[in-house]
Amino acid sequence: MGVAFKLRVASGTASGGHVRMGNFTSSTSVAGSSCVQHVQEMVSQNCVVIFSKSTCPYCKMAKNVFNEIGATYKVIELDEHNDGRRMQEALAQMTGARTVPRVFINGNCIGGGSDTKQLHQQGKLRPLIEQCAPCCASSSDGSGSGQFESAK
Repeated sequence: MGVAFKLRVASGTASGGHVRMGNFTSSTSVAGSSCVQHVQEMVSQNCVVIFSKSTCPYCKMAKNVFNEIGATYKVIELDEHNDGRRMQEALAQMTGARTVPRVFINGNCIGGGSDTKQLHQQGKLRPLIEQCAPCCASSSDGSGSGQFESAK
């Protein structure tokens, strides 16, 4: 029942090392790894998850596609979440892209808003949703059309 993730970890950060960023050196924090864990939990517990920002037009595009087809999804608005910045960095490590939205279906990142819209136009989005694992399709912990997780 495990969910496969394509996890990309920058070298030197997996074991709590230091990352060189410009003139600053930043330690990888426990909070960073807990954000990855939180993202993985959200993705594994919900068929469709959209990591979004409330003012992003591409995020609205992705949400509109799911609303159009009547799909249930979970939204995490990163700009309204206390750990939003760290969660976005975790998403960058996991998916190779830092931009939002990051849309996951059945544990797999399908890309962003344009990718979601394109899959829908090609008739490939609904079949992906229909393949969702039973644990994800009937999840009742905040999954729902337009549901979102805000600041904690």
